[in-house]
Amino acid sequence: MANEYKRLYRSVDDRMVAGICAGIADYFDVDPTLIRLLFVFGFFATGSGLFWAYVIMMIVVPEYVPAAEDVVTAEVKEAAPKKE
Repeated sequence: MANEYKRLYRSVDDRMVAGICAGIADYFDVDPTLIRLLFVFGFFATGSGLFWAYVIMMIVVPEYVPAAEDVVTAEVKEAAPKKE
């Protein structure tokens, strides 16, 4: 069986500020709006604690970068036999 595991990334497509909430939603397979509401309620409940957690996650969590099509096609061209 392949060694596949999930990684947490900041979302590029569904972001409001930095893509943290959408990335967490993608990781847990839930609606991003639910995570955003939890962050807002948590911010008011904990004061600035969740704000600083969000800022740290903006720095630590990498942004999702999909494989570029030109890189994939370049690898395919290299693998194809050369015509002489």
